Amino acid sequence: MRCIVTGGAGFIGSHLVELLLAKGHEVIAIDNLSNGKQENLKSIQDHPQFSFVKADVRAEEEIAPYFQGIDWVFHLAALADIVPSIENPKEYFTSNVDGTFVVMECAKKAGVKKVVYAASSSCYGIAEKFPTPETAPLKPEYPYALTKMLGEEIVLHWGKLFNIPVISLRLFNVYGPRARTSGTYGAVFGVFLAQKLNGKSFTIVGDGTQTRDFTYVKDVVRAFYAAAESSVKQEICNVGSSGHYSVNRIVELLEGDTVYIPKRPGEPDITYADVTKIKSLLNWEAKVSLEEGVAELLRNIQDFKDAPVWEPKSIEQATKSWFHYLGDKTRV
Repeated sequence: MRCIVTGGAGFIGSHLVELLLAKGHEVIAIDNLSNGKQENLKSIQDHPQFSFVKADVRAEEEIAPYFQGIDWVFHLAALADIVPSIENPKEYFTSNVDGTFVVMECAKKAGVKKVVYAASSSCYGIAEKFPTPETAPLKPEYPYALTKMLGEEIVLHWGKLFNIPVISLRLFNVYGPRARTSGTYGAVFGVFLAQKLNGKSFTIVGDGTQTRDFTYVKDVVRAFYAAAESSVKQEICNVGSSGHYSVNRIVELLEGDTVYIPKRPGEPDITYADVTKIKSLLNWEAKVSLEEGVAELLRNIQDFKDAPVWEPKSIEQATKSWFHYLGDKTRV
């Protein structure tokens, strides 16, 4: 197949590009490099069936020609992180909503055979049922989650209206080598590994008993591949590890000193995907255990050598907007 991966130089996208090439497909990676890094593609940059296009998915005239003759589109390009989405929601809406609209328009006009969308489990907000099924209420707590949810709605609506086979994958807490570390305070593994490299204490939010459905990136890209090659369409599937693990357990595996910082508003105590549907429809399930995944991260710890090193005071400063907007539930 001929494939496009938007966000192909990013964390998940670069692993997906490698998998597609290994399976014998042609791949065009489209990325504006605002979050992605060409270094993520160094292992395949000279592959004869790979090409890289530096472009923004919002620029329809620029990216549309690359969709001609494409079979599969994997739409992963998006802005992530909570705090900047609160502080600069317009950028998130244009990237994650308008960008998705443009990708679907390009896919429609080119007659692609399948679009697979990278949705986010953050759309569930603070869920009430565990494991959380795809039918759970959608309650996004911040603009990033909202824009990813709206992107999913566009994908599904274009799929239905214009008869484009689509699948939306709601990803739960993806981790692994090349996880994005630049910019704002973000995902726990990036924070912890930079702290470990620099001999700093791990900053544990709350008491560390909160759990997350940490899903290894190689498992996640297998889910994208399974979605693309299947005949399943117009569906939403959770992608999770079939378990959930405490932050304290992560610290045990990484080994190091700890310091505790205040629990943050708008964050769930548990994320835990019900993966019954994806097992049934796509015959997919996670294979990499948390212990195996963390061991692989530690083998690749130098990936995090340029990551910001967060400490309690800098975290407090970086998350002021988080506490201000998500903590005050009396705001009208």
